Amino acid sequence: MQDFWRNSGFHLLERDAAGRLSVTDDFLRAYLLRPEIRPVEESGPREIALHEALLEDPRLDVGAQALAGIEDADARDNYRILLAFLERLKRAASLESCYLEIFSGGDVAVPPLFVDQLAQIVVRNVLDGCEDPLEARAAEIFFREQKASTDDGTVMLADLETVEMHASGGSFGSLGRLIVESQAPLATVNLDVLDTENAHVYWIRDQRHDLVISMNFGRAANAAFCRVMEKWILHFLGVEVSIRSLRSIEDRDWAWHVGLDAESTVMLNGLWRGEEIEPGTFRRMLALFRLDFGDSAAMRADIAGKPVYMALSMDEEDVVRMKPQNLLLNLPLAARA
Repeated sequence: MQDFWRNSGFHLLERDAAGRLSVTDDFLRAYLLRPEIRPVEESGPREIALHEALLEDPRLDVGAQALAGIEDADARDNYRILLAFLERLKRAASLESCYLEIFSGGDVAVPPLFVDQLAQIVVRNVLDGCEDPLEARAAEIFFREQKASTDDGTVMLADLETVEMHASGGSFGSLGRLIVESQAPLATVNLDVLDTENAHVYWIRDQRHDLVISMNFGRAANAAFCRVMEKWILHFLGVEVSIRSLRSIEDRDWAWHVGLDAESTVMLNGLWRGEEIEPGTFRRMLALFRLDFGDSAAMRADIAGKPVYMALSMDEEDVVRMKPQNLLLNLPLAARA
């Protein structure tokens, strides 16, 4: 059994009897050691005292007066945001319930960084014991933005942060940065493509985020992405579904769809209404999927037995920003007693 994403925080948590993740004191302390929160040389005595008190007892209730006493305004704002998030974690029955609760209200009042971290940890729990490295790489789409390339009809996804680091010279040392700063042309970034034949290399590079996958119909990474989505839904909702890739949607009785990102939601809504999608916009749709419920009784009665169509797309900057919460909030589930 392979271990992976060791820096995610997953190993600081405990599982309850249902397989959900319980928040521990050590997990809360990890947030206090983030660079935005950890005291620096210029930190005032009240900020340092608060930080030490929280490290001693990360479940400590911090009053408004203690928060207002932090000397530096930026540090005060950082603490206000972090403590509000830690309160969510402390009162949640599990990390999974905390994740769902974030989206239950309207406006999401949690910074995207924290939301993505929760998604990573939960999907790491979902994949615990996974032996397919392509599933682990495909799961990165759930919490890390991807840069898409569609040259010659081949849909390739690379980690956006890694691509930008290479493009800025960050991977080439001081000479590379000097080249970028002088605006000299850079060679195209070349990253290794992960596929069935070399999939094992993921286990030794899982935290480097430097492996590219193909999301074309019929490719192994595309199928692995389907398996991850199935496991994600089963873990949260207890509902068995099967998901497979499609070349196109040919269904006159198309009843339900889920966009896996903001771009896909807009396009699928338009297609469902019979609207024409401009070719320049439609090219941003990278992959189509069909989801079928294992038990139609788990679906809304008016569309029970019908498939759910899904899509993954990139935006105008060729960036994929998946919203894995859409798989939990937008399915046509039967009302629960």
